[in-house]
Order: sequence, then C-alpha cells, then structure tokens
Amino acid sequence: MLSTGTILANRYEILEKIGTGGMSDVYKALDHSLGREVAIKVMKAEFSQDSTFVSKFRAEAQAAALLEHPNIVNIYDVGSEDGLYYIVMEYVEGITLKNYISSKGRLGYNEAVSIAIQVAKGIEAAHSKGIVHQDIKPQNIIISKDGKVKVTDFGIARAATSNTIHADMMGSVHYISPEQARNGFVTYSSDIYSLGIVMYEMVTGRVPFDGDTTVAVAIQHIQSPITPPEKLSPDLPVSVSRIIQKCTMKSPERRYESVSALLVDLKKALMHPDEDFVVIPDNQPDMEKTRVITKDEEDEIRRQTRPVNKDSEKVYEPEDEEDESDDGPINPKMDKAITIMGIAAAVVIVAIILFMLNSVFDIFKFGKGKRTSTSTEQTTTVAVPDLEKMTFEEARAALTDKGLEIRKGEEEASDKFDKGQIMSQDPAAGEKVSPGTTVVVTICSGEGDIDIPQVTGKTEAQAESELEAAGFEVSAKESYSDDVAKGYVMSQTPVAGEKGKKGDTVIITISKGAESLEIPSVIGKSQSAATGTLENAGFAAGDISESPSDKYPKGQVMAQSPGAGTKAGKGTKVSLVISTGAATYSFSDVIEPSDTDNYDSNYVVLKDAKGNAIKHWTINQATDVSVNGITTSTGTVVVYSDSSMEEQLSSYAVTFKSE
Repeated sequence: MLSTGTILANRYEILEKIGTGGMSDVYKALDHSLGREVAIKVMKAEFSQDSTFVSKFRAEAQAAALLEHPNIVNIYDVGSEDGLYYIVMEYVEGITLKNYISSKGRLGYNEAVSIAIQVAKGIEAAHSKGIVHQDIKPQNIIISKDGKVKVTDFGIARAATSNTIHADMMGSVHYISPEQARNGFVTYSSDIYSLGIVMYEMVTGRVPFDGDTTVAVAIQHIQSPITPPEKLSPDLPVSVSRIIQKCTMKSPERRYESVSALLVDLKKALMHPDEDFVVIPDNQPDMEKTRVITKDEEDEIRRQTRPVNKDSEKVYEPEDEEDESDDGPINPKMDKAITIMGIAAAVVIVAIILFMLNSVFDIFKFGKGKRTSTSTEQTTTVAVPDLEKMTFEEARAALTDKGLEIRKGEEEASDKFDKGQIMSQDPAAGEKVSPGTTVVVTICSGEGDIDIPQVTGKTEAQAESELEAAGFEVSAKESYSDDVAKGYVMSQTPVAGEKGKKGDTVIITISKGAESLEIPSVIGKSQSAATGTLENAGFAAGDISESPSDKYPKGQVMAQSPGAGTKAGKGTKVSLVISTGAATYSFSDVIEPSDTDNYDSNYVVLKDAKGNAIKHWTINQATDVSVNGITTSTGTVVVYSDSSMEEQLSSYAVTFKSE
C-alpha cells in the first residue's frame, strides 16, 4: 500500500487511497506536471511477481489507452517503478450508478434511458476500436457531479483480434451474458446483454436473477426467463420494456446487431416512449428455448467456478460499496456439450436440405417408382427480392437477375432513408410472381420535416439527449437568469413546435443562475437619485421608510439594506431609509425655582443640549412655559438672581418631549 505523499515517476503525488479490487488498489493523486488530480490504479504487490497478471495489467492499459471518448474514463499514462505497475487515469468526482440506484430505489424511464444512451455511446466507441468491455455493470458506471456518465474499469477488456474474444476472467455474475456463464465465450453482443441487465435494474430497482451462489445465478442467466420489467414497474413505457427484452435475449442472434442499432432505438424511446417500434427477430430452431442444465453441465460449471475477488474497484467514491464477493468470475468450459449439440443440429439441417433437394429434383431414387408430379410454382414463378434501401440502379440489377422489370413510382420524403434509396415496393419482397412482372418502387426524395421537441426547463444533458434523438445537432450557450435555476435550459432557438430537418442545429441557452453584482452606495442621495442608481446597477428599490436624522437633511437616504459592496443577484431589492431632517422636541413645564431670594426678579434660561439658549424669562413674567421646535432631546434649566445673569442660583437637567 502506498502512503500519502509518495511520489511516482517524479510527478504523481499520492493524496489518498480511494478504492480497492481483486488485483489492484486505486489512489487519488496530484499530477504536478499538469496541475490536475488523477486516479492511479496500482497492481497489488502479491501479483507483481506473476508474469501472467503483469501481462494482463499491461494489456488493460494498452487497450484502454486507445479509447478517448466523453463517456469513457480516459487513460493518461502507464508505468512501473520499483516493482510497482500502475495506470494513471482521469479522476472523476461523482457517484457510481450502483449507489445512485440504491439511493433512489429505481429511476424514471426518461432518466434511465438518458443514462443508457451515454453508456452505450462509450461502449460503441470501445467496440469501434475492437475492444469488448466484458464487465458492464452499475459499479463500473460513474455519474459525475455535472451529470456526465462515464464507463470505467476496462480491467478485463481485450483488443479483439477476430469477431470474438475468449475471456479468462468474467465480470459480476449478476450481469454476465448466457454465453459468458456457459463457456466464457464473449462477443460484442455480450456487452449489449449486460447493458440490458443494467437498464433492467435502473427501471425496476433490482437485478433479474439472484441467488446464494455464483453458480445459481449463472444457471438462471442460461436457462431461466426474465420477469418482464413492466410487471415490477407498471408505468414503464412499452418501448423501454421491449428494448430491455431485446438486449437480454438468451441467443446473441436475437439481440441488437450492434450498439449503434441499440442507440437508434434508445433515442427513439425518448421521443416516442409509448410506441411499440422495437423489432425482435423471430425464433429460429433451438433459439430462446428453455434448456434445462444437465447434471453433468452443472457439475462442469461448479468445477470451473472458483471464488475470486472481483476486480471491481470503486475508483471514484470513498464510501464502501456492498460486498459482492459472490459475484466473482466464473468460467465454465462447456465445449464438449455444445459441440455435441452443434453436431446434432447440423445433422438435422443437412437431412432437411437433402430432403428438399430430392423433392424438387428427384436426386435420390427410392424404389422403382418415380416422381409423378412437380411444383408448377417452382418452375413458373420467381420470388421478388427485397429492394429496401437499394438505389434504383442496384434494384434494377437485382430484378434483372430474376427476370423481372422495374418502374419508378412516386417519390416521398423520409428521415429514415437516404435520398435516392427505395422505401417500398409492389409486389412486396418474397412474393411469388411470374417472370417479366414489373416491380413498382417508391424512392426517398430526402428528409422530411421533423418537429422540434420542447427542451426548455430541462437539464443540459436531458436537452442534448432529446434533441440528438430527434436528429438535431445541438449548440449550447450560457446566460444569467433570475428565474431559471443554474444548469437548466432557459430558451431554445428554434422554439418547440417548429419544424426542422435532420441535422439542423438547435441553439439552447443554459442558465448560469442569477447574476451576482455589487450593490452601490446610495447614502446621501435623494430618493429618486438613489432609485435610478440602483436600477442602473441592475437592482431595484425595495421598502421605503422614514426616520429623523441630525446628520442627513430631510429627503436624503440615511441608510440602505443590503449595504453597499454586498454581492447579490441581479434584480435584488434594496430597502431605503429616508431622512425627515433633524428631530424636533417640545418643552412644557411650570417653573418653581428654589433657593431664590426674590421670586419676582429671578431670571430663568432654557438651554438645549448644545448649550444654546432656547428661551429666557423672569419669574414675574411667566411660570408656565411652553417651547416648540427644539432640536435636541435634552436640555438644562438655569436660574439666575437677575437678568444680568452674573449670579447663578440653581440649574437642573430636563428631557424634552418628541413632537
């Protein structure tokens, strides 16, 4: 185990351990050369001396390094140091799909399909490079904080040298295909099956097969039918259910022929969820039949199955995942049983072919009699070939070979066919007609108009998925909004309901949230000037109140909230307090001075808090005094012996009343 602070290749500083698996540990590290965080997968010490494991580890890096796609965790570097073998990968902060499903119980079909589309895009990129993942499961799918979905852990993937790959190690048993469970023989179709199981779990909240042992689960994949997902999720649209059904067919031949074909249906399901457009090939002999595992086959599976820790690192999430040690790799070698079944099937097929040839051409003579009748249809009619998606010239050549004629019918617009391709024909493909019959074909005149979907109010990822599914290109830009939450579409051009052609660009504007601005100071301004200043800065005047002030003249702003310099969203209302001018007070009292020698000549002076004389009088003039308009709240009454104010007899403080 590497300790914090360890430096690899004079470049990568280990920060913390974030995951572990069967044959490697995963660390979060800092790449000092590029100043970015990375994830480093380091082979465990007990395997570093094993040349087979080292070879597999290097093969993983070489295969995964070929992949560069937004929905795949990128490989940056690979190396070895002091007996340690490591791979440097993109660090993605987020949550595994497994934990996401656990937290939500099950996902809505829209969200599940959107996630499946992103996963399928990643798998499609891998398949285009000849790489089969072999371990597609929710634990190996990361949802980043910004909503991007990435496939990780190509730990058992191999570059395909032919159309198939033989796996020495298989992924979690809950998600493996029947052919993996039976004999470890893997094709691109195996990844499609595993993705189908992942989709099943997303929409139902559970895996279709479970058991106490890996053997029990593996046998169910081989011979048990899957409970239809709509029985567990009654509100599941028919298109999504049918897509899952086609992905999880027991026979690879009945699944989608490629991930690209699967993507077409997934995108269509977002637009037309309630349409039953998924086409599943008809049963062929011995296909999709429930075949009971024999005792010898089960023993072989048990013999070849050994408990192994899965190499399913939770690379990007420090929380502990559920223990899945029973989901370890199994590799049952069933070649002998399959070979016997194949030979038997071949014998039956050859017998059928020989019988048909004999019935037509009388190749074999049985007994002395001879064939007394022949099929007139076989000698006087010909089957019309399938001309769909051919050009007119290609169709002419195909029909000429059959002795048939061709004629152009009407042209029609379509977004399902390329311009110039044949869309339909009459007579239909396979129909028996006489030589010389003319086949009328309908040719595509180009793409028709498509309704632009409504994506305002949706997340950027959802909007992109729906628009791409409808056949449009997407261009995104950002803008501040006071009404639309950050990360959601606030507008689109063209608007929903308008028509466009496949390949047209729809511009979506993504909200950056409310714009954060600095509130200006309006203290000392008049109310109208303050309001104008706030509006020019992107704010508005809020509540207006009044209060007296010795500092600010009447009509000026004496306070504001929020205060000047505060950061706030555009349109925030700022409350203002307007000065009513200095406060005024009144004085009303009966003067009864004490300690005076002569009441008639005593001279009284009323002063404010600043010492200014407000009023003065002699006792013989007034004893009941009232004064208004005083500008301080307190004052002093001073009594003098006479008007010369040379001799002060007494003084006392007074509090004025607010007017």
